[in-house]
Amino acid sequence: MNNRSHIPPDRATVRVRALAIGFAAAAAIGATVLVADAGLQDGFQIWDAFRICLILLTTGWLAWGAALSLTGLWPVRGARNGTVKLSSSSTVVLVPICNEDPVATFARIAAMDGSIREAGLDLDIVILSDTRSVDGQAAEQAAFRMLIAETQGGGHIYYRNRTDNRGRKAGNVEDFIRTSGGAYDYAVTLDADSLVSGSALAHMIARMDEDPKLGLLQTLPKIIGARSFFGRAMQFSSSFHGPVFTRGLERMQGATGPYWGHNAIVRVSAFAQSCGLPELPGKAPFGGHILSHDYVEAALLARGGWRVTADATIGGSYEEGPENVLSYAKRDRRWCQGNLQHMRLLRAPGLAGWSRFVFVQGIFAYLVSLLWAAFLVTTVAGTVLAPEPDYFPDVYQLFPAFPSDRSREITALALGIVGLLIMPKFAILLKSAITRRARAFGGAVRALGSVVVEILLTSMLAPVMLLFQTRAVLQVLLGQDGGWPANARGEGALSVTEAARASGWIVLTGFVALGATAQLAPALLPWLLPVTLPMIGAPFLISWSSQPVGQSVFRVPEEIDLPPLVAAYREIHQRWKQGIRTARPVSSEPMEAARVPA
Repeated sequence: MNNRSHIPPDRATVRVRALAIGFAAAAAIGATVLVADAGLQDGFQIWDAFRICLILLTTGWLAWGAALSLTGLWPVRGARNGTVKLSSSSTVVLVPICNEDPVATFARIAAMDGSIREAGLDLDIVILSDTRSVDGQAAEQAAFRMLIAETQGGGHIYYRNRTDNRGRKAGNVEDFIRTSGGAYDYAVTLDADSLVSGSALAHMIARMDEDPKLGLLQTLPKIIGARSFFGRAMQFSSSFHGPVFTRGLERMQGATGPYWGHNAIVRVSAFAQSCGLPELPGKAPFGGHILSHDYVEAALLARGGWRVTADATIGGSYEEGPENVLSYAKRDRRWCQGNLQHMRLLRAPGLAGWSRFVFVQGIFAYLVSLLWAAFLVTTVAGTVLAPEPDYFPDVYQLFPAFPSDRSREITALALGIVGLLIMPKFAILLKSAITRRARAFGGAVRALGSVVVEILLTSMLAPVMLLFQTRAVLQVLLGQDGGWPANARGEGALSVTEAARASGWIVLTGFVALGATAQLAPALLPWLLPVTLPMIGAPFLISWSSQPVGQSVFRVPEEIDLPPLVAAYREIHQRWKQGIRTARPVSSEPMEAARVPA
């Protein structure tokens, strides 16, 4: 297929994009007018110019997110349900791993293999290990023997540990596609914590068969197994809000859709033709291997003329999420570096315009934290450096003219920003109550409680996350390489001491900001308390939100009706951990050369 032949957007996609951009622009302009009007009250300064630029960008970003969710509210036509015709296409399931818990990872594979067989599918499963330590490799091989015994011989399941780890996960998959991909029509890419049911895989394969131009189909993985308050809030948001946001994304991006690196299916020939990733010149963080490779691979597929889409209606796709703020921030640091690295790719030849726009969105998703921090600083600076008010501007004025305290503009701006943040969530709640979708979340009243508590939690944690992201952006811009830290899965609760070690600098920042505001601009103190108090209490917030909680709040459908795949995984994992069953030894050699056609 020819390069630089991306599929143009249809009329519906163009209309949705125009409406979303128009809404975001209108909201940004409205906020900018309020800030400009407030600045004119006491004489326009350079700080007001900075604030106007910053509020234009940050409010536009918030409004864009709101537009994305509102776009996904109207119903989906032709949602797929029921069984599908089994395909004769050859498909492989790829599970790249590196320094993971092998017992948990291979137990997931065993559960998926059972679900695949129940669905009547005949798929190969290949575990692609990048683990380097001898002990880690030995543990993986022991778990592999358990897996083979569990699957009664597992002649369709393979494990290989490569000796050259170039390119990390993307390089691992690319190596398989190059050496063994010719044996398959499609490849399903997973993460170590992924679970995908046989029924979901059958739907994904059928979609690929139906559309020869479809290069990649991304499912919406729902978070499962969360235990902490923070983790369960993310789990609820993923399940309740996620499908609506993803539908909005589908409509917005059209054929130039997203790829999140896992729980997706790719056409092997398209991937092989289009997705060879370069190593960027120079040193990390902006040079070297591309970290956020999934966005780039989606853009390269679109450039090659392949359709890339997401489908939130395909059920049976799951993953795990971080259980505390520190684990989330650690993962987010890598994503920050990967997204900012895309600055190097904005002018890559032949990319679709929307692919470049997606890169810009990913970059701005992190820069916006820096911009919000700058807005707060310039607001305080502008108030401190504002000229003394002139109470008698006219020579013959009898009574003093008191300047406006700008409370009207500040209140309107604050309400507008809060509205952009919470309006989409309550719109989703209302729609779910009307369509009775909320029943799966414990009913409309319980869903309302979950939405309100999730909003309160994210509001309290927002200043803390703002500082973590701001630090990450500054580190990358200053040339600090964060590397590729191992994922922390299943981590436990954090003590206040542990949280304080990681967030002491946030506490200090909060105290300094609060003291400076009280001393220099006391009029702004009430407005900055919601920002500074969570910073000061960061260790307690981080520790408290990491503690395990029950299912009284943030209930999701998978807890009311446990999916068979999840139940099977938990049973196998628990049994393996207890060592009830002993597996017979089998070889853990790499895939046979005969698997690859000449």
